[in-house]
Amino acid sequence: MTAYAFTLAGQPLLALASGALYWPAQDLLCVSDLHLGKSERLARRGGTLLPPYETRETLTRLGGVLAATGARHVVCLGDSFDDGAAGGGLEEDDRLRLCALMAGRSWTWIAGNHDPAPLASGGTHLSEFATAGLTFRHIAVPGETGEVSGHFHPKARVAGRSRPCFLIDAARVILPAFGCYTGGLRASDPALAALLEPQALAVLTGPRALAIPMPR
Repeated sequence: MTAYAFTLAGQPLLALASGALYWPAQDLLCVSDLHLGKSERLARRGGTLLPPYETRETLTRLGGVLAATGARHVVCLGDSFDDGAAGGGLEEDDRLRLCALMAGRSWTWIAGNHDPAPLASGGTHLSEFATAGLTFRHIAVPGETGEVSGHFHPKARVAGRSRPCFLIDAARVILPAFGCYTGGLRASDPALAALLEPQALAVLTGPRALAIPMPR
């Protein structure tokens, strides 16, 4: 497991190549934008039919990161489910797989724009979560410091290939989408450029965590 080490609000953090954020001092793993149940939601609403395996793959990937880090607290930064009904539409195997990942761990669900209401899935449901100088929320708030957020699904291109990425500056980190079947917003988009300092980094996910200057 490769990672990019950085400090935010005095706290040492690891941007993992998987797209998850690990906080060793708190034994905390943070992921964003799982979008569980996306294929079910699209089928239910008469949209494009996708192979219904993204939830299984996302949970398998999450299980692998939890096994590698041993994290005892998980924070999901919103849009964990693709809409308010997607949690109830999970296949039984996927529901049991999620329950197994949650068992024995403190699990915090942050409300997102896709899943703003409390979910019938156990754990703690909050609009945001703050501890030890860091605040976890779904959408970044301009001017905040020590902020961990998601929502934008940032991506950056290197060697002709676009990869999900973390965006990091002295005030905040924006996580990539962890879920499968998720699109992305270019790191050079004005919405992201306005949130991050000129010295910000993009840490690309994939086989290894690769830090580059944030594209502008």
